Amino acid sequence: MSKLYTTEELIQILAAERQACLKGKRLKLEVPVSGNPVIDQFIRTDGLQQFTAYQDFKAAIHQYQREHQISGIVWKEVKVKGKSLKYPEVDTELIALTNDLEVLKSAKNSILKFWYEVTEGMDLYLSFNNSKQYQQIITLDVERIAQRTEWASLWKWENSSFLEMILQLGWGKPEEAYYKRGRPRSGSEYVHAVNPGNRPIG
Repeated sequence: MSKLYTTEELIQILAAERQACLKGKRLKLEVPVSGNPVIDQFIRTDGLQQFTAYQDFKAAIHQYQREHQISGIVWKEVKVKGKSLKYPEVDTELIALTNDLEVLKSAKNSILKFWYEVTEGMDLYLSFNNSKQYQQIITLDVERIAQRTEWASLWKWENSSFLEMILQLGWGKPEEAYYKRGRPRSGSEYVHAVNPGNRPIG
């Protein structure tokens, strides 16, 4: 029986392949830019060929995950204001299996509880227009969003004078929700908590 790759090994393989593609070591040569051979001869296609080569490789890894039931979940730890939380999220380069979605759903309440504790007294903003714009909201708004979503994730931006906690509230498949490719069946909302008077930067 051949060795099965672990989640961590798949992440490393994808990172190495991404670097190879970025350095031009992998190209998908038959990628047309416009579909018009007269125009295509005047357009540099290196970047598109590199991107397409990586996307094809990533699709093969996702198929491997499905065939061998290799989880896309990685465990993260966040520490804020003397509190810490370990929580699951799907690696941004992998896909979530059905079991992974169940793990994410079961962690949602503990992520929300932690987020509410560490953001108490902070200003809350909902991002929209691909995080180019923000609307100030209140905790009740967050609770309403949380009720109609399935899973949650966290990010933290922090330095000596600034703290921003980002709560992602999502539904459907995380790999489709991150880049808004799967709406309406998959998607997410991002809530940003910042110290009073500050604006989100994430």
